[in-house]
Amino acid sequence: MFGTGLGHLIPTIAYLGFWVMCVVSLTGRPLYGLYYVMPFLPYRTMREHFADYPLSSQTVTILVVCILIGAFIKGKRPPPSRMYLTWVLFALYMYLSMWIGTALGNAPAPLWLSDNNFVLWKDYMVLPLLLVAAGMVIETRQHLRTVLILIAVSLFLVDRSALLESLSHSWAVFDENKRTSGPIAYGPNQLAAFLAQFGMFFWGCAAVLKRFRVKVILYGLTGLTMVTTLYAFSRAAYIAVLVAVAVLALLKDRKLLLVLAVFMVTWKALVPAAVSERVDMTHNSSGQLESSAQERVDLWEQSKDMFVHSPVVGIGFGAFMYSEHTADLKDTHNYYVKVLVEMGLIGFAIFGVLVFQMVSTGFRVFRKGKGKDPLFEAVGLGFVLAMVTSLVANGFGDRWTYVEINGLLWVLMGGVLRADVLLRDPETGKPAWMRNRGSAMVQPPRLTASVR
Repeated sequence: MFGTGLGHLIPTIAYLGFWVMCVVSLTGRPLYGLYYVMPFLPYRTMREHFADYPLSSQTVTILVVCILIGAFIKGKRPPPSRMYLTWVLFALYMYLSMWIGTALGNAPAPLWLSDNNFVLWKDYMVLPLLLVAAGMVIETRQHLRTVLILIAVSLFLVDRSALLESLSHSWAVFDENKRTSGPIAYGPNQLAAFLAQFGMFFWGCAAVLKRFRVKVILYGLTGLTMVTTLYAFSRAAYIAVLVAVAVLALLKDRKLLLVLAVFMVTWKALVPAAVSERVDMTHNSSGQLESSAQERVDLWEQSKDMFVHSPVVGIGFGAFMYSEHTADLKDTHNYYVKVLVEMGLIGFAIFGVLVFQMVSTGFRVFRKGKGKDPLFEAVGLGFVLAMVTSLVANGFGDRWTYVEINGLLWVLMGGVLRADVLLRDPETGKPAWMRNRGSAMVQPPRLTASVR
């Protein structure tokens, strides 16, 4: 560390920091606990260094619970939203679904940490806990601004680690064995999903914010993230970025449609040769799907048959991994297929409502922030783009249940809910600048250079 030879102490200090922040959160400063945990959410490789210490795998969950308890003790409340009810229904139905899987003989009873399906459900529940915790402790515009800075720093650290590892290899030709998982640790496709959604988030923010220095920093971070995404060699991430750019063009800057059209025609001349080779690998010289793509198609065909046998309630949450499939794969490699197969139409309907609430809230903040507060407008637009990117990426694999990929997204969701409240008058539910004072309507606040 900085030439001192103390780098080996970083994991120990970071681990102890979790317990210090548990105490800090419980004794009146839960916001600091949220700030501390955020950079560790995507950086799984750092948390894996905690393995020799007690409760090492539960540090994030324990700190998030302490943040919730500390916020409740301080009298803080989450911003109002129907999303909490949707999440409660989804969580309860997922747990009930595991017992349905047990009753059908598809999976073991979800009783304890020795049962993989129960562990999957428990880890998934960290995401709504992050949502509620963030919504409770992010109370002001300044808090939200700090959260954005921490997400930017976290993204930069992931970019730096992954890109340095990727560029340590020669990429004259594509080589699957050289792909990196980066700090995410789960796989290069998961890394690419994280990079794509937060690269698009900051691209959206940069398109709105006016201060020159801020725009330069954000566009620079976006550019770095897109380069890192290229070298993750994930075709799903490439498609997700292109779709999100199209949405950005429709919502904010129509000129991007022309740029996108030109790129689609000339992309082979612009991207590294290994990237072009990776994309062309989707089909072989005979026009057939290459092996990994064909495996996914075969897997989806098998999944369709499983869905037909139990379309309403599914085979049970987490049960898919207990049965035999093409190439011994344990995941559907499409999250929507996974939800349909495991939780049936009931689970898919609840999930659809949840996604709609998330996207619509982000869009509402983007729309309401126009002309009132560019920070809220930027966060709203960026969040919509991140969601679009995530939704596309989930069509090629489960990118939804990992705290490493989506933990920061749910922190952002809490900030978006708070921004939605801050843009309204608490008494009338209308934007604060529309309050009547006597017979005159208060004019919108003039935005200073420091705000822009």
